Amino acid sequence: MRAVVYHGPGRKAWEEVPDPTLQDDTDAIVRVDAVTICGTDLHILKGDVPAVTDGRILGHEAVGTVQQVGPGVRDVQVGDKVLVSCISSCGTCRYCRQGAYGQCLNGGGWILGHKIDGTQAEYVRVPFADTSTYKAPEGVGDEQLLMLADILPTGFEVGVLNGRVQPGDVVVVVGAGPIGLAAITGARLYSPSHVVAVDLADSRLEAAKAFGADVTVNNGREDPWEVVAGLTDGLGADVAMEAVGVPPTFELAARLIRPGGRVANIGVHGEPVALHLEELWIRNVTVTTGLVDTYSTPMLLRLLAGHQLDAGRFVTHRFAMDEFMEAYDTFERAGDTGALKVVLTP
Repeated sequence: MRAVVYHGPGRKAWEEVPDPTLQDDTDAIVRVDAVTICGTDLHILKGDVPAVTDGRILGHEAVGTVQQVGPGVRDVQVGDKVLVSCISSCGTCRYCRQGAYGQCLNGGGWILGHKIDGTQAEYVRVPFADTSTYKAPEGVGDEQLLMLADILPTGFEVGVLNGRVQPGDVVVVVGAGPIGLAAITGARLYSPSHVVAVDLADSRLEAAKAFGADVTVNNGREDPWEVVAGLTDGLGADVAMEAVGVPPTFELAARLIRPGGRVANIGVHGEPVALHLEELWIRNVTVTTGLVDTYSTPMLLRLLAGHQLDAGRFVTHRFAMDEFMEAYDTFERAGDTGALKVVLTP
């Protein structure tokens, strides 16, 4: 088969690799019917995730059709259309029993495209198939379902729920890429009074408006603090979400928060960030971090199946799988191309 293979920082290739095979009784082999590229993949290519080594197949999001299952798989069957979650769960360890699947002690967590070969391929081996895949609801297309592999649970859990968004809150989302837009989408479920999107790219701020931001700020031209202060009697935001993963955006989110507010870091950081505890501690500011656990995926699937969530609008560009390098180029230059999520199909 062919797959996107990582060969060190800045180096990747769409190349021939061996087909995956069952390695454990609880594995499934899934034919990839739709796959996407994540901002985390770009962090990997920058060298921000040293656990990813030369030869690793990238990718942790897919929708596909089950081709083969191990003898220990009980619920997933050959022929099932499934969502392959970005997080794998053994289902039995201390953390998995608490719904903290990202911290699985038995070889799960974020492993696809990280510690084992991932989904940017024609076929993928999925460990713990019964507890790491979700059967596709009737009437839900592959593109919509694919958005629940990572970005929507991540924005919702690590941003909205960690940030404890409440009705009437002023919410600031720093970074209007796919994760930021997912956070805006999730925040809207809790009826905030205002959602403010901050970004340097006008195209992404336009997207933020379409996804539910009331106010947009290009922080290359204006000071976000002045806008947020004007909405909050000078106090600052109730919740500020960082959705990029670089030091300046985290520091900006912390600067925009009110006393007693919550800063929810969603972005994947590859270098140290200044945490100004000398300013934050006395203001009772809560700072949260987190890897998505995907415990919200069943609920989001119900919203999707009930037409209460429009996940398909994240998709802006479509490619065939043999156009993976072009898709990466389009996604990497999102400020110029307007790309949110790209979808590749066979």
